[in-house]
Order: sequence, then structure tokens, then C-alpha cells
Amino acid sequence: MLVLVVDSSTPAVTAALVEVADHGVAVRAERQAVDAKAHGELLAPAVVEVLGEAGVQPRDLDAVVAGVGPGPFTGLRVGLVTAASMGQTLGIPTYGVCSLDALAQGDDAGQGDNAGQGDNAGRKGRVLAATDARRKEIYWAVYDGGVPVTEPDVDLPAAVAERIAGLGVTAAVGEGAHKYADVLGLPVRDEPRYPPAVALAELAAQRVLAKGPGERLTPLYLRRPDAVAAAGRKPVLR
Repeated sequence: MLVLVVDSSTPAVTAALVEVADHGVAVRAERQAVDAKAHGELLAPAVVEVLGEAGVQPRDLDAVVAGVGPGPFTGLRVGLVTAASMGQTLGIPTYGVCSLDALAQGDDAGQGDNAGQGDNAGRKGRVLAATDARRKEIYWAVYDGGVPVTEPDVDLPAAVAERIAGLGVTAAVGEGAHKYADVLGLPVRDEPRYPPAVALAELAAQRVLAKGPGERLTPLYLRRPDAVAAAGRKPVLR
């Protein structure tokens, strides 16, 4: 089954065409550009490029998978609106995946600095997956073998270090972990820094193959956007 994967929960704008089958997930074409201020400008062209490279028309797609965050408000909604619009227009299901889950999934699969060293070297134990939340904070969660140990959250890195102190975390992964490695006090793996498209697809594969009903793509913001509507009108003094 042909699936379009998109993620804009981090500075990396990701689009990929993958083939999902009983024996696994194969990437047919992929684009990823890192620019925290150009999600809207980069994602749509990337989608066109991956479809064109694979010689696939939008009508050939069977589903769309999107990273639902957590992520900053403006960037995250670009990917979700794109995925939801394509699903509705093409009449195909959409499936959401926590972007931190994909980071942990990519790490557990051995993508990165220790890949190919045998027995998934360095991938044992619990890992902290962290992305940059701006405001000197990180989005984070702890995983064991790709399985969540904590719920996704947003905190200052120092607060995260305190909260995970007794959880047996042995390493960290993701852009947020790289940015605040000195505060977190954990070994940081080189890759993946951003949610891998193949991991997003793998986490949705069972739903795709089962042809499950499409899901509403609800963004995982974890905090209110910087700009909010006023609570009410201020009284006018005469």
C-alpha cells in the first residue's frame, strides 16, 4: 500500500512516499529540509517531489500518515492541515503518530551512530527522546525498547533531568537532547535528530494494513500558542 508520510513537528520538514506491506515498510522517496521558519513554503513542494520521483499520482495513495507532535503551534499545524486536506480531497484515511514515538522507534531500530555494530549495539536500556520546544524548553518522553514509559510533556531541561533521575535512562536522542546535552547529563546519540519518516510509517503500519477508519489529526501542542484571542473586551472608560 502506498502511503504519504509528513511531519512538521520540528525544524525538519519531512515528506516521504513509503510502501507498507506485511513484510515491512520501504521508503520509495523522501525529502527532509531543516528550516524552522519555512514549514509552509517547504512541505507542499516536498510532497510534489516525492510523488514525482516515484512516478506516483495522488490518486494512487492509499493513506496519509502524519506526525501529530508535540511541536510548536505554527509549524505543527502546517503538516496536519496538509495531511488532513489531502485525505479529505482524495477520500483516503489519515493516521496520526506521536512524533516523539517516531524518534524512539528510529533509535530502537538502530538508526544512527551505533547502527551496524552488531546486536543493536548501544540501543539497550531506556532512552529520552527530546525535541526543541523553544522558550528554552524541550518536548520529551522516556521509552524502553520503543515503548513509552512516560507521557509526552514539555519542561525546562533542568526539570526534565530531575524528573528522569530515577527512571534508569541511559541515553538521549533528538535535536532537543543535542541542544541541552550539558544540562540533561546523558550520552546523546548522533541520530535520529528528527522523527524519521520510516518510523512514522512503521508505527501506523498495522492501521494502514487493516484499512482502519481514518483518524482526526489532533495536534499535540502541550501548551497554548504564543498568540491567543483576548478573553473579552475591556470596558471603555468615559
